[in-house]
Amino acid sequence: MLETALSLNIWKRFVNEGVLDASRLNKRIVESWYRSRDARVNPHLDKGRLVLTNDRFHSQKKKNALLRDMAQPHLERMNGFIDDLGMIALLIDPEGYVLSMTGNLHVRQEAGKINFVEGVRWTEGEVGTNAIGTALLAGEPLMVTGSEHYSIASHRWSCSAAPIRGDDGQIIGVLDVSCPVDRAHPYMLGMVTSVAYAIERDLSIRLHKDEMELVRQTADRLETDQLVVVCSSKQTIVCASRAIRRRIPAWAGLKAYELAGFGLETRITVPVLSDSHGGLIGTCVYLQEATSAASKSVFFPQPVAVGEDSQSFVFQGETGTSPAFRQTLDDLKRVAPTEASVCILGETGTGKELIAQAIHENSPRRTGPFLAVNCGAIPKELMESELFGYVEGAFTGARRNGYKGKFEQANGGTIFLDEIGEIPLSMQAALLRVLQERKVTPVGGTQEVPLDFRMITATHRDLRQLVREGKFREDLYYRLHVYPVKAPPLRERREDIPHLVRFYCTRKSWAISFPERFFDQLMQYDWPGNIRELMNVLERLHIMTQGADTDPCEALSRFDGFRPPPVSTPIEPSSPPMALTLREQIQMEQMTDALQRTNGNVTAAAQMLGVPRSTFYKRLQKFNK
Repeated sequence: MLETALSLNIWKRFVNEGVLDASRLNKRIVESWYRSRDARVNPHLDKGRLVLTNDRFHSQKKKNALLRDMAQPHLERMNGFIDDLGMIALLIDPEGYVLSMTGNLHVRQEAGKINFVEGVRWTEGEVGTNAIGTALLAGEPLMVTGSEHYSIASHRWSCSAAPIRGDDGQIIGVLDVSCPVDRAHPYMLGMVTSVAYAIERDLSIRLHKDEMELVRQTADRLETDQLVVVCSSKQTIVCASRAIRRRIPAWAGLKAYELAGFGLETRITVPVLSDSHGGLIGTCVYLQEATSAASKSVFFPQPVAVGEDSQSFVFQGETGTSPAFRQTLDDLKRVAPTEASVCILGETGTGKELIAQAIHENSPRRTGPFLAVNCGAIPKELMESELFGYVEGAFTGARRNGYKGKFEQANGGTIFLDEIGEIPLSMQAALLRVLQERKVTPVGGTQEVPLDFRMITATHRDLRQLVREGKFREDLYYRLHVYPVKAPPLRERREDIPHLVRFYCTRKSWAISFPERFFDQLMQYDWPGNIRELMNVLERLHIMTQGADTDPCEALSRFDGFRPPPVSTPIEPSSPPMALTLREQIQMEQMTDALQRTNGNVTAAAQMLGVPRSTFYKRLQKFNK
């Protein structure tokens, strides 16, 4: 009871005074409270607001049919157990909608009083800090009890939630167990985490079986010169014909529509059904050379739905196809419509300002100004006047009518502070005050100017390490680090390099033809300067190839880092390498993946792939694993 009262007092001080003793709360709760406040969630909200109509709820369940199928057996096994304990179990989709609720009838009735029902959207943006919404954002299991919840609707509840991930690492749903506070127990979190992992394992087995069935049914079309790809139920290419593999070496993981960037368009799509469960497991897509100019242009992603409405997501750069940057885009789509402060983390040259612009352009503030400030480029003695402005006569050399600082210039819009880690300690206290009070006092002035702005920051430094070293205020860190977004280095998204090259050359109207081996050279380099270095290399190549019939590969080999290594005498292998068919290559990759997932346990790996252990051993010997 004492701990509950203490948490309630902490909540009251934060809600009423904006003061938080972060040492007494879980770090994830602290970060979520700041996000909830910045998103202007009402802490006194007493029930969920958004509940789908019957038609829309049916559509939402249909959209998540695979997740529901995989989770249903586990929910049924849990039902009797949680019913006896006075708890309920919920399955939630990646948009935060409750797809199903089972368990104790009395507790379900109590949940109904706060609209905690099937079809409700229970995200941070709707109800503030809660196990479901915060697990979706943080991407990790979480328990939230009593007044750790941001809104009073859940103060009488204890909830434990764990994300469920697909094979690609993306969150496809959340499993939650909830109960009244007086029935809470620490084992709840362990239970949901264990069951969520079991659902992931079953889903992985199902998807692997479906992919193997896809390969089995389409194998005769793959070792041909037809332009054919086979896509999973998620429209991701899982195998491709010989003609496609030669033309597009980095085909794996692309979407079928992305082949437009390579001059191809869909001719016909044939569904592929599973022999075992009769459902659609994928499609066989027959392609042809593009006939329209639009199809032959450099690939730009299709508009992506943001949040509840079918609103297109705007990104001014090239997104490519890599999982690393797709994760970044997913983060942007989640956070852009909110008012949360965003901290972009990434090395120099990764395009952090472009990411900040995308957040602004997809936010409700898109019609307001976007101000970008490089904190590392401003002399420390001028930083205060540059950010906060000054009045006439504030100092020698001041402008006659004074100067509106960057914060005031960004009023009604977004301010982007790049290299935030370079701000001196003396300025950090002033910056914290502006963030808390949304007012600024120009240098030499006495009148406070009220402001309405959104803050986005970026850094290539480890802010947590700076906090530990006493070089960065911890309270400011938590205000800025509400929603971190990673800008991946180019070496983690090498498959995007051909897309970035085509995009940049098209934007510059450069008619340069690049052979495939040119992209091979680019993708073997580590790019310490990231995208900025890639653009510099392309600028140099354009200059070198002007007015001359110069091979881009030969020109590139003159650059540091791209010179070929000394030729060494090849060592003859003791036996010639085995030539594998496409089906065998896929089998070998899936076996390797299964062994990695099971830490080398052959029995478990065989079970994961749904094959007898003896067959698994025979294939291991065949592939010399």
